[in-house]
Amino acid sequence: MRSLTVLGSCGAWPEPGRACAGFLLEYDGFRVVLDLGYAALPRLLEHSPHGEVDAVVVTHQHPDHCVDVSALARVRHYEAPDADPVALHCAPGVLDVLRALEPNPDPAEVFDVHDLASTTRIGPFDVLTVELPHYKTNLGVRLSAPGISIAYTGDSGPSPELRKLAADTDLFISDATLQGDASDRYLMTAAEAAHGARGARRLLLTHFWPGSDRAVSVREAEAVFEGEVIAADEGLELLL
Repeated sequence: MRSLTVLGSCGAWPEPGRACAGFLLEYDGFRVVLDLGYAALPRLLEHSPHGEVDAVVVTHQHPDHCVDVSALARVRHYEAPDADPVALHCAPGVLDVLRALEPNPDPAEVFDVHDLASTTRIGPFDVLTVELPHYKTNLGVRLSAPGISIAYTGDSGPSPELRKLAADTDLFISDATLQGDASDRYLMTAAEAAHGARGARRLLLTHFWPGSDRAVSVREAEAVFEGEVIAADEGLELLL
């Protein structure tokens, strides 16, 4: 099976019934988690009851993208104490946040920690990372395997590097936090996400500010992007 499941779609904090950033990518039995923010872990456990995933990718250190990695560490520590460490590929500062949340067990004992910027391979996937503009070091990531190519921005402001990340991908998962005219250059509107996504076949908008009308964001992106535009929604599964 080859699919992407939305675990969380909110930015900053989760709306009632939703979660912050999180995605589960499955490729022929190999499972990769892309970010795991507030309230995303319970949704992951619906698919992997003991946290059994092969790798975790964390784009940056903000808690709405990484705080539930600490909760996943507890699940693995208590539910699978004899299992091999899960590979954790993360941006600078993420490990410090996890240690501040819970130093015992040390996250570096539960996870096999790797520098995401230096990662070129995760299981069956070739990996490309691109630093994108944000308040903290944020690494957009593209994962490519035979028959599939997925890219994810994490959080990002507008950047020419987005096109490099999106080029020839089957699915581009993009920050679309803001609506209307925006002066913030470290986050994007849906229209800006759509400009950056050109070259991809499908665009999945995510990281919506709580309370946003997501249909507005979809319409803004559709005015720019030629392919299919989808709003991330918790539990949404896309076949790849």
